[in-house]
Order: sequence, then C-alpha cells, then structure tokens
Amino acid sequence: MKVLVVGGGGREHAVCWKLAQSPKVTELFCAPGNAGIAQLARCVPIKADDVEAMVAWAKENAMDFVMVAPDDPLALGMVDALEAAGIPAFGPRKNAAVIEASKAFSKELMKKYRIPTARYETFADMDAALAYVEQQGAPIVVKADGLALGKGVIVAATVEEAKSAVRAMMEEGRFGRSGATVVIEECMTGPEVTVLAFCDGEHLACMPSSQDHKRAYDGNQGPNTGGMGAISPSPNYTPEIAARCMEEIFLPTVAALKAEGRPFRGVLYFGLMLTPQGPKVVEYNARFGDPETQAVLSLLDSDLMDIFERCAAGTLDQADIRWKEGAACCLVLASGGYPVRYQSGYPISGLEEAGRSANVFHAGTRAGENGEILTAGGRVLGVTALGNTLEQAVSNAYAAAAPISFRDMHFRKDIGRV
Repeated sequence: MKVLVVGGGGREHAVCWKLAQSPKVTELFCAPGNAGIAQLARCVPIKADDVEAMVAWAKENAMDFVMVAPDDPLALGMVDALEAAGIPAFGPRKNAAVIEASKAFSKELMKKYRIPTARYETFADMDAALAYVEQQGAPIVVKADGLALGKGVIVAATVEEAKSAVRAMMEEGRFGRSGATVVIEECMTGPEVTVLAFCDGEHLACMPSSQDHKRAYDGNQGPNTGGMGAISPSPNYTPEIAARCMEEIFLPTVAALKAEGRPFRGVLYFGLMLTPQGPKVVEYNARFGDPETQAVLSLLDSDLMDIFERCAAGTLDQADIRWKEGAACCLVLASGGYPVRYQSGYPISGLEEAGRSANVFHAGTRAGENGEILTAGGRVLGVTALGNTLEQAVSNAYAAAAPISFRDMHFRKDIGRV
C-alpha cells in the first residue's frame, strides 16, 4: 500500500516509525514531514492544513490510504474531502472532529448525555463573561472555544488573572476567532490522565494510559505548552478507575456521537481528571496527542496499519491489538524561550549516539544545506525510551538525551517524577 501521513511533528514521526514496520506499507509519504521523518518516508512540501492541495496530490499520486494526524485539517474536513475523492482515510470527519474544534460543543454534548465534567458556562459576550468570573471567584478555568495549539486554556489562580485571560481572548484576539467564544468552568482538582482510544464509529479500543506534562518549567510551573514530556502508563490510572471510565465516559461518548449523527472514526483523546468525586472529562481531542503518542505507540506490539484500516472500515472489534509490558517515557527537548519567543536554525549534535538507546522522534527540525540537522520549531525532539518499570523508562530517556545538544536547549528535569 502507498500510504500518506499528514503532518510534520513528533507525533507524525512516531506514526511513520510504526507504519514503516508494517508489511502492508510498501511506500510511505509524509506532508510536510521533517528531517527525522525524511529518514523513513518521502516528504512532500504541502502544508498540513491545505486541504485542496493535499487531496489533489493524494489523488494524482494514487495513494491507497491517508492518515490525517493534526487537529486543523481534521476540523477543516480533510477526511471528508479524501473520502469524496475515493481515498480511504484515518481520522474523524468534520462533523465528528468538532468535539475538539469547539469546546462549547463538547461541553453541551457531555451535559446532554450526562458524561461527568466540570460545571461551566459559555460566553460570546465579554462583559457577561467578566461578570461571571467576578461572581464565581477563583481558582477558575478560562478556555478558548476553538483550536489554539494546546495553549488556549488558562487555569487562573485569581479573579484578576481570569479577567485578563477573558480580555486577551475576546478583546485582544490572542487566539483569533478561536477565542471569540469562551468556556468558563470550575477548577477541578486531582491527577490528570490521558487515555487515547482507537474508534470505528461504534467500537473503541483503549490504548495504555499516559500523562502529559504541559507546563514549561519544573514543578509544573510556567506557561502551558504543547507538552514537555509524557509517560505511559500513568501510575494513577488503576484498573478500577479504568473500568469506571469505560462505563461512565468512554462508551457513552462514542454512543453520544453516533446518536448525534457524528460517528467518530479515528483516535479519540480523553483528557481526564481523577477528582475526589470520580473521573471527569477535562477535554476531548479528535486525534493522537503530542507527546503522548510518542510514548504510547512505543508500547504497541501490533500492526498499526491494520488497526487504521479496521477503524476506517468499521471492524475494529476484529483487530488484534497487543501492548508490550513495561513503561515508556518521552522527554521533549525544546528551544529556549518556548512557548513564547524562541530562535531556531541551530545545528543539533548527538543524535546518532542518542538513537542507539532510544527513539529520537523529531518534532521541529529541518535539514541544513550541508546535511546537518537544524532546529526548526519550539519543540525540537522527543527522546523516547522504554523500561521494565516507569522509573527505569524515565532514567533511560534522560540518559539517552544526555549526548544531544543545540544552542539554548531547554527541557524539564522532572518528567515522570511529578
């Protein structure tokens, strides 16, 4: 099969790495890809959110299957367009991807189908939102309704901080149209856990749990990022909690989307908080998370291409999905200053040595004129290692990352330890 993966970050590198192991995949392409992906697949210079150009290229080059990884092209309807062109694809259609593209929609869905989540209100009027913040007090959570690269959520410790977040989104347009509507919700407490699940519209198969580390600095301090590292499985996610999540959250969500005429095929991301009252949904995503994917797919012991095909065909319940014992840790090496201001274009050294003991997934990299690998983004690399225990996996990831160096390199020193 000729397979195209849409995207160009660490998540897509992990997907390409796993697909390259499938006997079903004879030719692998990625658009736009990055310097690491280029070692596994032929990279195609098309922006991930250019639906028209992507579909035209896939058709002209006779792709047998397309995997759409990022949120933007899913929300824009790339899967719908591929299917209309007769090309099988992995990922939700536009009307199902809205579960991530609109937080207001997802909150209304949870309310309607009694799926546990935080109390909330939705606002399109800034003055009303500010008055609600004043009335509710702090801590409180302010979320941009639309897609915001994982940065559109502010956990405000004070009323003034929450009001500033509302103004930044609704008045100053920090997230463009994504912040024109905001969701304001109660601040839940407890450990956060991510569970990714393969879905075929009716059935779902959960992957091992994981835990992302969103804050930029050690001790969960600093601004939210796209993710500074991830571990899998989460030590907080017990079999008892898993059973409760399946009954109260996972199956009801898939059934709710189907009942609404929005059957979900692809990867459904459940961002959970294990509150004193039980597990509740923090957010849904309509795709693989990043960097959780790098950790979780490292534990997959089955053919990923076969799973993708079954999700698209509605036969996931017949899939053979196996997972390795042990644990995985993905450590993100970022550009200094990320997620605010940072410089890129710096040479990276130590990649070959690091790759001897871990998978080094490229997120923001490009090839230089002399063949060297250069930094090309905020999150640059995801060094991912396995271990028999979580402690061993974490230790192995840090040890593998030790030889890697580039100017202003920044990483957290407490991934998997907080």
